[in-house]
Amino acid sequence: MKLVVQVPAWNEEEHLPAAIAELPRHVAGFDEVQVLVVDDGSTDRTGVVARAAGAEVVRLPIHRGLARTFTTGLEAALKLGADVIVNTDADGQYDPSCIPDLVAPILAGDADIVLGDRGVGSLGHFSPAKRLLQRLGAWVVQLLSGVPVPDATTGFRAFSRRAASRLNCYTTFTYTLETLIQAGQSGLAVRSVPIRTRETSRPSRLFRTNIGYVLISLATLLRLVFIYRPLRSLLVLACLFWVPAAVLAGRFGYYYLTEISPAGHVQSLIAAAVLAITGVQLAVLGALADLTAVNRRMLDEMRGRQREAR
Repeated sequence: MKLVVQVPAWNEEEHLPAAIAELPRHVAGFDEVQVLVVDDGSTDRTGVVARAAGAEVVRLPIHRGLARTFTTGLEAALKLGADVIVNTDADGQYDPSCIPDLVAPILAGDADIVLGDRGVGSLGHFSPAKRLLQRLGAWVVQLLSGVPVPDATTGFRAFSRRAASRLNCYTTFTYTLETLIQAGQSGLAVRSVPIRTRETSRPSRLFRTNIGYVLISLATLLRLVFIYRPLRSLLVLACLFWVPAAVLAGRFGYYYLTEISPAGHVQSLIAAAVLAITGVQLAVLGALADLTAVNRRMLDEMRGRQREAR
């Protein structure tokens, strides 16, 4: 059994050596533990210090963002022969001594993916807006995938080989929510275990302000809804057009049938027709998008089986 601990890193020359030094080199249940650093096109000496610390390094030629870095790391870890993959951050916010607890459900055969639960509702260094967004993210994940998770955005995660081979990211901001939605749709077992975290001094690399984080995260959540539930989402939008269309058509019918104004209020009928046709177009678009989503899931499953068998 081989464990690969992957660390996505972008311009982490200062923090990476200490983070790698803390990672365990022996974990119960594994014959080998290897550290993999995925250098996201850093402009500093991130790759150099990672190799000096004894890590395997995969480098992206340009900065691609966390989601692409994460999936590149999964592919590289699978090629290295990983049976279990742990993802952690380069800033040292996650306590590496929790790795045995994180991989235990996978070794026991109880889970395909294990999330490190930070207890986001009580973290003092999270702003109220960020705590609210954490809860919103967890709610969206449960809505789209049926996977109940207390901490949907944690970056401290463990994956079985089967799970890692089936995960892909179509959004570019982050992988945390999307991979859980895919896990639910693929029938992968997801568990959570409590972990310890440490407040870091450096600012986040994903966003500069809390407002920016909220806006980007909301846009990502909205995009995920349309990617993974296109038919339901577009039917809801279609109903927003059909309801006023029915009201306007009823208004016209009332005045016409009661002969209060048989020749008037034609504008209501015209507006109702326009709204109804728009709703039909959205419904048809939703059906086509749903067929596309089914085909994408089938292709992802085929690709996952090929990656797992390598």
